[in-house]
Amino acid sequence: MAEGKIDSLESLKLSMRQFAQDREWEQFHSPKNLSMALAGETAELLDCFRWLTEEGSYQLDPEQLSAVQDELADVLLFTVRLADKLNVDLFAAAQQKIAKNAERYPIEKVKGSAKKYNQY
Repeated sequence: MAEGKIDSLESLKLSMRQFAQDREWEQFHSPKNLSMALAGETAELLDCFRWLTEEGSYQLDPEQLSAVQDELADVLLFTVRLADKLNVDLFAAAQQKIAKNAERYPIEKVKGSAKKYNQY
């Protein structure tokens, strides 16, 4: 990866782009392939919590926490790479989604409830 500290999504995006270019992986990084890889990494994250109780999911031992950290990083990296390929501004997309969720889930209707917006 590029030298220097990665301190923003922009620097992470550029670092990931260079990483792929250096290895001639651009040919494999279609949106379809990246989204499939993202789904796989998400499944690996889920596997870290398989068979744990709710309480146990908060009390990971160092090995479990390290595995979760690695999988979270993979999810982030593939998300950033996919956004780069599609020219999606992740900060803008997140802001728009938060606003949309605020409309879908008004506090007075959903506070303390886990129901989906179309169930209240």
